[in-house]
Amino acid sequence: MEADLNALATFVLVAEERNFRAAANRLGVTRSAVSQTIRRLEEDLGIALVLRTTRSVSLTEAGERLHAEIAPAVVDIRTALESTEFLKGRPRGRLRLAVSSIAERFLSGPFLAAFVERNPEVELDITVTDEEFDIVAEGFDAGVRLGEVIEQDMIAVPVAGDERQLAVCAPSYRDRYGVPSHPTQLASHVCIGWRPSPKAAPYRWEFAEGGKEFSVAVAPKITTNDMALMLKLATAGVGITFGMEESFRRLIERGELVAILEDYCPFFSGFYLYYPSRRNVAPKLRVFVEHLKHRPG
Repeated sequence: MEADLNALATFVLVAEERNFRAAANRLGVTRSAVSQTIRRLEEDLGIALVLRTTRSVSLTEAGERLHAEIAPAVVDIRTALESTEFLKGRPRGRLRLAVSSIAERFLSGPFLAAFVERNPEVELDITVTDEEFDIVAEGFDAGVRLGEVIEQDMIAVPVAGDERQLAVCAPSYRDRYGVPSHPTQLASHVCIGWRPSPKAAPYRWEFAEGGKEFSVAVAPKITTNDMALMLKLATAGVGITFGMEESFRRLIERGELVAILEDYCPFFSGFYLYYPSRRNVAPKLRVFVEHLKHRPG
């Protein structure tokens, strides 16, 4: 039989997303179009591939087997198409980026606005997420993460210089409860913690002393995955929170927050734009990398 390659590519997206609407959004079509494509593929193959419910999509045993067999080939086809686009030498199309929510400098409006203005045929599609996943398998062109968690086989371009994390609180909290003189004393304070997703454990606060790194499980009174909420709670005097210095800078400068335990907060390698090592980089990504390399400051 002759397989419909477009239908197979659509099936791979459905398998990756486990959701018809999410797959449709990636393809730029309607949910019903995706559903009909999968139905026709199942009819052509004579076997069910997808189990549908009102809230979720899962794969049958046949669907799981088909996805395992064809997903690598679809990635190769995408790469080949990008190589063809490279030969055209014209930056255009959708550039999908997965960016850490705390990459403040990268997510600044002027930097991204300048890129869009200079490259009117490139559409930026930015997913702000702190979950770790394979950007290639999920269909992203590049990602932005801290350098220490980027896979070794990726090309990495620095977004900015070294960064550090700080513990901060509002002056009102400091004046009322005092502040710890050592990170181990955080256990006796009200702490506002962060977690990347509902199923993940709260992030352990990382410090260093005498050149040796250590972490502290602070048992936060409040935990969230939203940095904006952490900042609101901290400035309201609820407790001590911890995050990238860049996230706190303006509030510290305005006196709404104060940094504590700075002697235990060393600098480390900051954020990087990373993407797969390929012989030919698509023009849309190539011009973005150049834009990043030549950004001021």
